[in-house]
Amino acid sequence: MKMSNIPENAPSHCPGTNSEQAGQSEACAGCPNQSICSSLPKAQDPAIEEIRLKLSCVKHKILVLSGKGGVGKSTFTAHLAHALAMDENRQIGVLDVDICGPSMPRIMGTEGETVHQSGSGWSPVYVRENLSMMSIGFLLGSPDEAVIWRGAKKSGLIKQFLRDVDWDKLDFLLVDTPPGTSDEHLALIQFLSGAGIDGVVIVTTPQEVALCDVRKEISFCRKTNLPIIGIVENMSDFVCPKCQKSSVIFPPTTGGALKMSENLGEKFLGSLPLDPRIAKCCDEGKSFIEEVPDSPAVAAFQSIVEKIINYCNSLVLNAETGESVIELA
Repeated sequence: MKMSNIPENAPSHCPGTNSEQAGQSEACAGCPNQSICSSLPKAQDPAIEEIRLKLSCVKHKILVLSGKGGVGKSTFTAHLAHALAMDENRQIGVLDVDICGPSMPRIMGTEGETVHQSGSGWSPVYVRENLSMMSIGFLLGSPDEAVIWRGAKKSGLIKQFLRDVDWDKLDFLLVDTPPGTSDEHLALIQFLSGAGIDGVVIVTTPQEVALCDVRKEISFCRKTNLPIIGIVENMSDFVCPKCQKSSVIFPPTTGGALKMSENLGEKFLGSLPLDPRIAKCCDEGKSFIEEVPDSPAVAAFQSIVEKIINYCNSLVLNAETGESVIELA
């Protein structure tokens, strides 16, 4: 599978052959391809138009971001997909671009599946009839195999996922990203510049050490003109499955995600309690929404999902009427 024209010994911060800085940045010093890259024409990557055409049948494209790892971003993405797919009239796709830590196959119960190629591209793996997904996890020889790639190679795979996967008609394409603001995020913004991104959902936990990184994520979104749908606070408290008593595990020393959202002028979508049955369902590749419908987390999650759906419906309505103001219920 051809990933990139960049050699294996390319610098770790290679800007890519299509960048304006190709062959000219500090990272290019000493690269055997420096003179070649600096002389290449810097035309727009033709893949951007190819991806626009490929995803023209996808109604809504949503990125799920987090500033810090371990806040439950992949769990949220998977169950957002499960919740949306409960309406059998919707077609949902999940794209896992966490190249070095692809946990979605395990969470979605598709670990060990393989990707097949057809005349129209790579066929995604189906979780159920109206829910499909793609991940590098399906391309590895073992779930324990490490992916040791530089930025350009990661970007090349993301390009292939967006351009070559036969998603067909989708109502929602959810993209699970790695933590931070790095190569994968920049690649998504570049390659989806033609197809468009409806918005991003940012997941955090209540403690300040997580909120510090979320503020950076919000800054990144503003600098790159990514619309922010809202902030979700995960693991806001612990709810005992037996007695239903609530306890704070991660104290919100600075007011948590709600206070941060108010200070930064962003939408707060809601809080999700910590329930150990959620982790158990993820390990077993099951949907906690269906397995433990009595969990307080399910009611909280459904409220958040409704706000995301309302946001997307508002986009469609505003596109039809020419309005630009979007309000979440």
